Amino acid sequence: MEKPSYLKDSDDARLFNELRKRVNQRVEALPDNRDVYIKIKAVILPMIYIGLYFFALFNAEKHWVYILSFVFMGISLVLIYLNLIHEAAHNNIYKSKKLNNLVLHIFDFIGANSYIWKKRHIASHHAYPNVDGWDTDIEQSGLLLIVPWIKAKGVQKYQHRFFFLVYPLYLFNWMFIRDFRDFFDKERVILKTQGRIPVVEKVKMVSYKLFYFFYQIVVPVVFFKVSIGLALGAWFLQVISASIFALFVLLPLHPLPDNAFPRLNKENGLPFSWLRHQLEVTNDLKENNWLVRNVLGNFNFHVAHHLFPNYSYMYYNEITEEIEEFAKEHDLAYKRFPLLTALGKHRDLLRQNANNAYYILEE
Repeated sequence: MEKPSYLKDSDDARLFNELRKRVNQRVEALPDNRDVYIKIKAVILPMIYIGLYFFALFNAEKHWVYILSFVFMGISLVLIYLNLIHEAAHNNIYKSKKLNNLVLHIFDFIGANSYIWKKRHIASHHAYPNVDGWDTDIEQSGLLLIVPWIKAKGVQKYQHRFFFLVYPLYLFNWMFIRDFRDFFDKERVILKTQGRIPVVEKVKMVSYKLFYFFYQIVVPVVFFKVSIGLALGAWFLQVISASIFALFVLLPLHPLPDNAFPRLNKENGLPFSWLRHQLEVTNDLKENNWLVRNVLGNFNFHVAHHLFPNYSYMYYNEITEEIEEFAKEHDLAYKRFPLLTALGKHRDLLRQNANNAYYILEE
């Protein structure tokens, strides 16, 4: 199938070139040692995860310590994703692609699959954000409907009432259903952008999943005499806590009623230029503090990431200042909401989609 194409607009191309020039000049005037902090995190964050694991094992007789350690492993898992995995996929940690790929492979050891996730993120999500059938991040699961112009069916009509029960299972679905479906289900979105997946990657995916299950469950039970119930319960709480934390960070950035879900025309064309598309489908968050900048990987400045993914998040504060000023000058659709407001808007989107509000408005 032919890939979607953005609207060609020479004025928008000129605008983006002007914005890129301003951003490049701003960044070049900044100290060039900022990325050293990400390199430090590339060592510290995995050590924290490993340290918590062994701390749990050697204190397994104290059940509350074991459980709490696994919960914090879930939190550190998300921090590894935000600060390291995401940046490594864009080659923003080291100049060497090999070193970035080495960091990326951490994902394989904590339950996900680095190969298919990078394909999803770069070739699907960044290429066609919020485009149904091409952005894997909004691929429909059957339970929840994200895209407004698709009519709700079955349980989707009640999704705004039960979504809070589904979202804590997010990483379970990712680790044990989504990864396998993307590798083996020919109907999945990823195959449109990826094509044939090498057999060696399929073998590696299964092997890493088995190893993950081995050290998370088997090692504690067999070698440290942890009961099966405690091992499974602590692991379950680890993934639940990671799921909630991850969605708390990621949900407020794209799937909101204020953001567009552009429809393809008969020629597989999109209604916006590449520049306007990124601004129409993405929003920022107003929170900008030490915690967000240094611990959560500046997830609040998501527009900057989509427009300039070649810069690490250490530069997003200044880049966003340029984007916001530029958007005001040229009447571009830059959006920024408080975190809790954005989360509320996501629920509004689920409610609107459940009630088929799009179809009611059309009629």
